[in-house]
Amino acid sequence: MILKKVFTLLIFMLSFTSVFSQVLAQTDSVLAQIEKQELNRRHSIGSSLFLLGNLASGDPPYFFLLNYRYQLARKDAIVVEAITWTYYEPLGTYGSSDEMYPGKIRAYGIGVGYQHFYWKNLYSTVQATPFLQQFFDEENKKIQSGLQLYLQLRIGYRLEIFKQRWFLEPSVAFNYWPVNTNFPKSFKEIEDGAPNYFLFEPGLHFSFRF
Repeated sequence: MILKKVFTLLIFMLSFTSVFSQVLAQTDSVLAQIEKQELNRRHSIGSSLFLLGNLASGDPPYFFLLNYRYQLARKDAIVVEAITWTYYEPLGTYGSSDEMYPGKIRAYGIGVGYQHFYWKNLYSTVQATPFLQQFFDEENKKIQSGLQLYLQLRIGYRLEIFKQRWFLEPSVAFNYWPVNTNFPKSFKEIEDGAPNYFLFEPGLHFSFRF
């Protein structure tokens, strides 16, 4: 009687193990198919909805951004980004500066970054962008050029739409520029004392995957 119970229990355990293994295999197969489908569309190109800020009256930022992303693996990607903007006050006190520049700065840069996904679609991106900065006086005459190294840590979440062909990435960024060279004297007087970092900058990127 005991042997019969042991034998029955062994058969049950073997059957359960077999069924459980098949379920896991099917799950792994589904995940593999999803990952394969995602990696079939390794490329994406996009920009930022903050382009709409160019419609503002007064002194628009003339902000333009174009990025290209290549998916290395399911959780890892590299990003190349071309960006330009115009600003009229120190970046460290942007939006709340006591004094404005006696003119403006036009910046042009191409950056390279690395994006990593953690839990679900939560991600972080680290990026370095060297900028060529052109200084213009109040009469819109170019007076000097300088260089800036702009470092950024961005944390955000990806929202996939339209069958995962498009996605939005609301985010917050932490910016730091350790190199900022060749300021004209009149600009430097305004820049001195302003921090060389800007924290909690909101972002809203969008991209098309192909």
